[in-house]
Amino acid sequence: MTDCDSLRPLAKSQFPAVSRLGFGAFKIGRNIGIKYPSAYELPTDVAVDRLLNGVLDVGCNLIDTAPAYGLSEERIGRAIGHRRAEFILSTKVGESFEDGRSVYDFSEQSVCASLERSLRRLSTDYLDLVFIHSNGEDRRVLSETPVVSILQDFKSKGFVRSIGFSGKTVEGAELSLSWADALMVEFNLRDESHHEIMTRAARHGLAVFVKKGLCSGHLPAADSIRFVLTHPAVTSLIVGGLSLQHFRDNWRVAVDLEAEQG
Repeated sequence: MTDCDSLRPLAKSQFPAVSRLGFGAFKIGRNIGIKYPSAYELPTDVAVDRLLNGVLDVGCNLIDTAPAYGLSEERIGRAIGHRRAEFILSTKVGESFEDGRSVYDFSEQSVCASLERSLRRLSTDYLDLVFIHSNGEDRRVLSETPVVSILQDFKSKGFVRSIGFSGKTVEGAELSLSWADALMVEFNLRDESHHEIMTRAARHGLAVFVKKGLCSGHLPAADSIRFVLTHPAVTSLIVGGLSLQHFRDNWRVAVDLEAEQG
């Protein structure tokens, strides 16, 4: 892979255990082109520092971001880069957000450049988990572009520790079972379409991460968290937001549920 030769190989590592709730870092970096019910101002650097460090202090060890989340990656690097050993870092390739719209590029040159930028912005020399950020054309992305083989190459060389697919269709998830370490799927009280494939993925040994479990803020948090986390295949539910207290409240719901389940 000629475009990525500047990256330094790292030792291989198994995918570590993750907390039942992960933190989705969309809102700290982007506030346009959103699907949330209410508009919001981007937080200050001081507020981001307080929020991200507070999330780690609660016990959350999964931070999920993406190049398409605006300033998110670089803000994570500045705020908690010094605590890198304490959390699992998940980012993505394939989508960027430019001039108010999403741009998708799954070519070798673009994917390599994206990973190099993510490593720099996140102030890290390795990525725990990298998902393909699909535009919804899941079959085409997986079968007609080189993105899977590029990520496999990064993984084999130790730049990336685990790879996965964040798509929109059950078919895309199905096609990923043979190569992915993890899936990221939409699953919530309004959309259970991925229920069966989540179960199959877990049986295949894949980690299953749930996005939009609260339907971008359109569903009640406590009920939604309990619904998602009672699915036996779910590894972690990723929830976002700008309020540390709201995250603590959500964390308590997950902790109480785990206690109930024994």
